[in-house]
Amino acid sequence: MTFMKTLMGAAATIALTAGMSLAEPALIYDLGGKFDKSFNESAFNGAQRWADETGGTFKEVEMQSEAQREQALRRFAEAGLNPIITTGFAFSSAISEVAPDYPDTNFVTVDGWVELPNVHVIGFTEHEGSYLVGMMAAQASKTGTVGFIGGMDIPLIRKFACGYAQGVKAVNPDATIISNMTGTTPSAWNDPVKGSELTKAQIAQGADIVYAAAGGTGVGVLQTAADEGILSIGVDSNQNYLHPGKVLTSMLKRVDVAVYEMMKAGENLKPGIQILSLANDGVGYAMDEHNASLVSADMQATVDAAKARIIAGDLVVHDYTSDDSCPALSF
Repeated sequence: MTFMKTLMGAAATIALTAGMSLAEPALIYDLGGKFDKSFNESAFNGAQRWADETGGTFKEVEMQSEAQREQALRRFAEAGLNPIITTGFAFSSAISEVAPDYPDTNFVTVDGWVELPNVHVIGFTEHEGSYLVGMMAAQASKTGTVGFIGGMDIPLIRKFACGYAQGVKAVNPDATIISNMTGTTPSAWNDPVKGSELTKAQIAQGADIVYAAAGGTGVGVLQTAADEGILSIGVDSNQNYLHPGKVLTSMLKRVDVAVYEMMKAGENLKPGIQILSLANDGVGYAMDEHNASLVSADMQATVDAAKARIIAGDLVVHDYTSDDSCPALSF
């Protein structure tokens, strides 16, 4: 369904339900698609959980181009949807333009940054979760060389890479880390072919584990890693099931929980800044039947000990975004 048809359908539904006392929430997915098996899909899963538990309904739309961001926000605000939840840093500018025009509407930015009285900001300590999967990668690697493939080259994705590299080096100071970004435009989030090419290039350089933080592009990374006989690490959602026995773990970024909680709060949502971290299970790593044979008890104990130290404040993982540098990796 096209963007315009989706919005027209949403408007029609709103017209039919006019007079209801409770506003419906809205969810706007970033480029890469609703079913990217990663960031956007995690957001959808949170919204669907809310709908299943409450019997409520929500409107949604997938972006087809950058130009549609502000249009989608305005149309949903005009339709009376509240709160309006966006996924991805790239919505920050559009929200800054639109939110002041609708002071009674609550806007939510997941991964963005907007300082306005009717905007709720949700951020994550991705570097902490990435540190843990980096430790696991270093323990599982037989070559001492591991890889990282990011989506769009932005500070947020460098934050993933930096945390990962620190975790790898904590276990093996002599490890080699190969890092590549898919591109510098939003199309980098949805290019599984390029993800596959980068994975093959890293394998040729000796990498036997590759961590993908690249949205839909990561699907190509995980597929190629499985095909070529090396391990991969998923991101955002639990992607272990995509290739059972081939995905070492997934760095969980609980976008689903964030979206669920925002919809649960509804019109009573209070603006502010919320950071989801290891301490409140906002990030972490996935263990299930699909990767149990790949992670030994000793490996997990080592990672969990580091997790406890991070939560206690005894171990500080550098986040890159504070000073545009990384002690374990050069960009």
